[in-house]
Amino acid sequence: MKLVSIVGARPQFVKAAPVSRAIARHKSMGHALSITDVLVHTGQHYDHNMSQVFFDQLQIPKPDYHLGVGSGSHGQMTGAMLIKIEEVLNKEKPDLVMVYGDTNSTLAGALAAVKLNIPVAHVEAGLRSFNRRMPEEINRLVADHLSTILFCPTNRAVENLRAEGIVDGKETEPAGNTPHNGHAFELIRRVVQVGDVMYDAFLFNREVAAAKSSIIDDQGLPRGTYYLATIHRQENTDDPDRLRNIFSAFDALATEANPLMVPLHPRTKKVLEEKRIGNFQNRNIRIIPPVSYLDMIALESHAKAILTDSGGMQKEAYFVRVPCVTFRDETEWVETVDAGWNAVVGCDPDHIIRSAREARPGKDVFLYGEGKASEAIVEILSSHFSVKW
Repeated sequence: MKLVSIVGARPQFVKAAPVSRAIARHKSMGHALSITDVLVHTGQHYDHNMSQVFFDQLQIPKPDYHLGVGSGSHGQMTGAMLIKIEEVLNKEKPDLVMVYGDTNSTLAGALAAVKLNIPVAHVEAGLRSFNRRMPEEINRLVADHLSTILFCPTNRAVENLRAEGIVDGKETEPAGNTPHNGHAFELIRRVVQVGDVMYDAFLFNREVAAAKSSIIDDQGLPRGTYYLATIHRQENTDDPDRLRNIFSAFDALATEANPLMVPLHPRTKKVLEEKRIGNFQNRNIRIIPPVSYLDMIALESHAKAILTDSGGMQKEAYFVRVPCVTFRDETEWVETVDAGWNAVVGCDPDHIIRSAREARPGKDVFLYGEGKASEAIVEILSSHFSVKW
């Protein structure tokens, strides 16, 4: 069985890595159905931290294809990806295309595959913020409705899909359908709660980060006393008033006793400079360039609280059991809120300041599985398709 995996940003490589390792283990065990994974990087995000060191440290395979799409408007990026992904799929003729998360690469990969009559599997299916102004929400919705196999990280995600009529066991194509590569598959929709591949990745990389990252000592950070902040979402970076409010809260929170670390996203940096936002005279606000995944795990692990608009960091804060304050009006990771680990505060500075200062640990519950989502994904892929060669 040939699988083409489509990724376009560093978090998606992190998510794909444990699945790739599970596929390698599956192959080494001599299963009847051998799986070959072809990795395609659209180039949606160019990240200087995705050097050879990134791939070596995290044991991530280098992409088989790098499409070099780069930045642009949503339409420009998605259109360029569609053209180039289609070329790869026509060449590779895979049995299945796998997409991850909610980026434009997710959308383009799913669209390109179904147009060629290739089944799609979506990892992190069923997440909903119920805010269709977010481009990520549109990408999730479309990818889920196009997918044959939907790997859900939580029971809530399964419920969200059921509410939209996407249910396990329903035939997705007429009988006798012949896919793009000529192999006949039984296209029965699978909706499965497998847990979260990000938790798999975190468990694998936590010990690596502890051994290899020196960023805490390099920055002279007192463990457990500093705030860690990231901001990159379009809803915040494209709205100067929201961004101004958030950085006003940063200025109030950052003290000598509680410094505030900000690995600054390039898009955010550009807006801050253009709009002259932020009090960078406050030496307790430490602006640094974007950091590697291992350094980010180290920073998260020893923070007093995490302040972010990132979906992934909301979960990682819970993984390391550090309270989180989220600069958004809603979240797709509602379990973290229900368990008391995450406060969704919008961009009101007083609310941000109060929530950060009052942040406390939540309930010690297990929300995203046991770190075996990748193995479950590979087993389902292996058993789902009945191949007639």
